[in-house]
Amino acid sequence: MSRLPRSWKMRNLEAMPKTRSPRRASVCLLAFHPLVLSEFERLLSDFPFAVQGRRLEPDLIADPTKLTIPKASVFILESHLHRPTSEALVVGVLARHPTGRVIVVAENFDQGAAFPLLRLGAKGLMTFGEANEQLGRAVQEVAGGGFWVPRALLSRFVDESVGAVRRPFGPAGVARLSPREKEVLDLLLENLSNKEVASKLNMSERTAKFHVSNLLAKYGVRRRADLILLTYTQLNRS
Repeated sequence: MSRLPRSWKMRNLEAMPKTRSPRRASVCLLAFHPLVLSEFERLLSDFPFAVQGRRLEPDLIADPTKLTIPKASVFILESHLHRPTSEALVVGVLARHPTGRVIVVAENFDQGAAFPLLRLGAKGLMTFGEANEQLGRAVQEVAGGGFWVPRALLSRFVDESVGAVRRPFGPAGVARLSPREKEVLDLLLENLSNKEVASKLNMSERTAKFHVSNLLAKYGVRRRADLILLTYTQLNRS
């Protein structure tokens, strides 16, 4: 068999549609200490993000309303020792950029520090130690619509929040749910397991798992805890 002419190959290669490169997440780094800012930049240097940094001036502690920041899809915020300042900064970022998603980095988190930040709209919480290994992955997850919160902390937050959730408030544009999916979602918001959902709705556990997987896909999250957290935050905004 004769080989194809080189010119023919080239013309056909040129005619092939070009694959679009994935859109880069834009990341704004916000830190009080310049060394923290440079470390954040280093930790993200191997990832395909459009990164820009802003140093937070000390006078923001007295007046967080002076915050001026560029638009970004993800904001990484160095927590301040003065807890109300960190909370005010999260509010300030989201007031200026409502579609932005905030990750707060601190030495550590307890319920008293973490729960207010989650209620205010933070999508990620991580310690400086975790950031050394996971900051880039956390940005990818949060930029994609997910959450990055320690599992044990998120579980306690969900347990506390379940009682406050009475009906689902999905994000704008979420796919319509079937009547059965709505029933399953209502039971998920009561923190029931797949087995308990199946028993309540007289279906097999496998069918319940199928409906749960569909709900997670439609809401763009990976875990049921994330779905409850997403619903809770939407409820707070309504």
